[in-house]
Amino acid sequence: MSLTLVEARARAAQLSDVSYAVELDLTDEGSFRCRTTVRFASSGPTTFLELARAEDLVVRVNGSAVEPSYASDRIALEGLLERNEVVVEARLPYVSDGDGMHAMTDPADGERYVSAYCGMDIAHRVFACFDQNDLKAPVSLTVTADPAWTVLANGLLTSVSDDGATRTFATTPPIPVALFVACAGPWHSVTWEHAALPFGWHARRSQAAELDRDAAELRTTTNDCFDHFAVLFEEPYAFDSYDQVFVPGLNWGAMELPGCVLWADELLPRGVITDGERTDRATVVAHEMAHMWFGDLVTMTWWEDTWLQESFADYMGYRVAEDGAGFAGTWVSHEASRKPGAYEADERRSTHPVAPEAEEIVDVATAMTNFDAISYSKGNSVLRQLVTWLGDEAFLAGVNRYLARHRFGNATLRDFVAALDESSDRDVHGWVDVWLRASGFDTLRVTLDGDVPVLAREGRRPHRLRVTAYDDELVERDSRMVDLGDEPVRLDDWAGLVVVPHAQGESFARLRLDERSWSAVAGGLHRIDDALTRAVLWSAALDLAHTRELSPDDFLALVATNLPHETNATIVGSVLRRVHRGLLVRRVPADRTATAVDTLAAACDAGLAAGPDAELTTAFTRGLAATSRDADRLRGWLADGRADSDVDLDPALRWTVVHRLAEIGELDEAEIAAEEAHDTSASGAQAAATARAARPTDGAKAAAWAAMTAPDVSNRMFSALAQGLWSPEQAGLLAPYVQRYLAEGPALAARGQAFSLVIGWSFPTVAFDAEQVAALRHTLDTAEVPTVLRRSWEDRYDDLS
Repeated sequence: MSLTLVEARARAAQLSDVSYAVELDLTDEGSFRCRTTVRFASSGPTTFLELARAEDLVVRVNGSAVEPSYASDRIALEGLLERNEVVVEARLPYVSDGDGMHAMTDPADGERYVSAYCGMDIAHRVFACFDQNDLKAPVSLTVTADPAWTVLANGLLTSVSDDGATRTFATTPPIPVALFVACAGPWHSVTWEHAALPFGWHARRSQAAELDRDAAELRTTTNDCFDHFAVLFEEPYAFDSYDQVFVPGLNWGAMELPGCVLWADELLPRGVITDGERTDRATVVAHEMAHMWFGDLVTMTWWEDTWLQESFADYMGYRVAEDGAGFAGTWVSHEASRKPGAYEADERRSTHPVAPEAEEIVDVATAMTNFDAISYSKGNSVLRQLVTWLGDEAFLAGVNRYLARHRFGNATLRDFVAALDESSDRDVHGWVDVWLRASGFDTLRVTLDGDVPVLAREGRRPHRLRVTAYDDELVERDSRMVDLGDEPVRLDDWAGLVVVPHAQGESFARLRLDERSWSAVAGGLHRIDDALTRAVLWSAALDLAHTRELSPDDFLALVATNLPHETNATIVGSVLRRVHRGLLVRRVPADRTATAVDTLAAACDAGLAAGPDAELTTAFTRGLAATSRDADRLRGWLADGRADSDVDLDPALRWTVVHRLAEIGELDEAEIAAEEAHDTSASGAQAAATARAARPTDGAKAAAWAAMTAPDVSNRMFSALAQGLWSPEQAGLLAPYVQRYLAEGPALAARGQAFSLVIGWSFPTVAFDAEQVAALRHTLDTAEVPTVLRRSWEDRYDDLS
């Protein structure tokens, strides 16, 4: 049962002074045991605790054993006093889908790892609790596990039993139970001390070489970000340690658990890690660290204010990684990779304000659907515009008022606006109404009055942004900041020039150039010196194709003309990803998909022929490996262990080549098995499953679907199989499985919210015909589709319609 806003408000009004003592026993591989002691004050005689899938349940209320009234993951509590102690003991299942106490045995060495992944509506899959943000509480933890294991948690380890099995951890400050964590296993660790605090990075033992390879950089990045936040924020870091753990099976890129941040272990890749990937990883370091203040120190009251955590962390991640840790080009990555998806999300029927009203988020299941591109990428962009419009000094003054005023408590948009309003003489309330309380975005349009460019806004939001002028060869001639409101802005001194507004991406708005300027850009976008401006224009081109103002053929012609000469590897990779599994699926008919893929391969080949630097060579080689139809060439790469571009085939690139050969029918089961035998890692097993599923045969597709629908399939294996199953070039072969996906998806999603997300993310990447679009609509109209999956499918329907 999903907790509702009404229930959460009533329980928060009744309860106070909550604390937890949690005891976990992880020694049994079949299930784990939990004993939770909850102490709290109550102004009423009844309430309920949440606890999911409990067996052998024992409940004691104020010292007396009671027959538990347990249904729909809730334990009813009756006869409560002013002060109460409730003890709940139970045996709970491990999970393989990342929602709860996740267990994984590493195929590389047989080692076992068990970690509590909490988050929204998940903590009660680990221990009995009041699972809502505004009942923050200190948590004491004891874990019994294999004495050879390392156990990490929110607080520092304070004692170990004589036999080494039982560890006790320091009691945390008040935190929401969603941010509880315990990670147990034979971790490989790198530790140090900085700013009088213990720090550490940890990974599975089989990833020791990768962690050691990156340890110096990860340590420096962590220290630099920590020191920069100490300059930005007046409130000191509130917890007693700072660990970061690469864990298996995490459903998010990373999670901001106080004192112990979790990372998806895919972010510690084998082989080559490019500068772009290093930069992106640094933004995640800064993002999760920002949460130590936005989310952990001060926590949203209810889920309408998800943006108060995620938008801020996303903005601070890009800002601090660049300004504090020295990773240049973070905003290029945001503009090229993340922002296009936010524009698309803001045009779907499911769009919502960055900060909706609380009553619009009726329950936790609905809240889960708002962890989306609006709350992250659009919210990030909107905050960047707020800083530009308000001024950095006023913005930070407001932030620090907000953090000081609500430390260890809960807050709302109203609280944040009040702090900003006290720090500025600008109309913050008016800005919030049009930017945060309203969905959608404005269009910035350039028109010509004779030869004079005129910049106008279609919409109602104030914008402060950079506008840049170029000559016909796209050499920059002038640039200035412009405040754009109701009245158009004439640029008389730029008559006859190409004009690009929003040139540094400071705002969130659709961009439409005059015909002359767009013609120059389409024919020579690569000639613009500034990478951030190019990223803005690539995003605008994708938007034109998305809205059908630019035909797929014209967009692919733009790619063929400009991408081979692009000098930023992040842009190259982003464009290829968004086109290959996005634009081709939504806008190119199935019978023309193969030709479009060939265009991408040719663009990569041309990029390599241009003799780029090492980063670009890697980006174009990766793109070619995923799109080439030249089987002899790809087989030669496998035989040599090296591409003809002189890029070594690290494990990820090698598996990309294997996947592509399988996809075009040039690799059989024996060859895939031979590759898998040489790579016994978890990622190797998943990559082999992807390759097997990609083969263009009825048998391969049937086997993949059977594995995807097995009752115990893990989240990672489901995703790996789906990546191979759905090939943009196999629409005809896959038609029966599109039908099965729609028919069986709702039942699969009943497993839980996280698995619903995985199913939604695994939507078929093939061109739908009219009959399949109608089938999707029919399923949504007639079937019982769980909330999280419904949101995902409604979005896909909007994209296809």
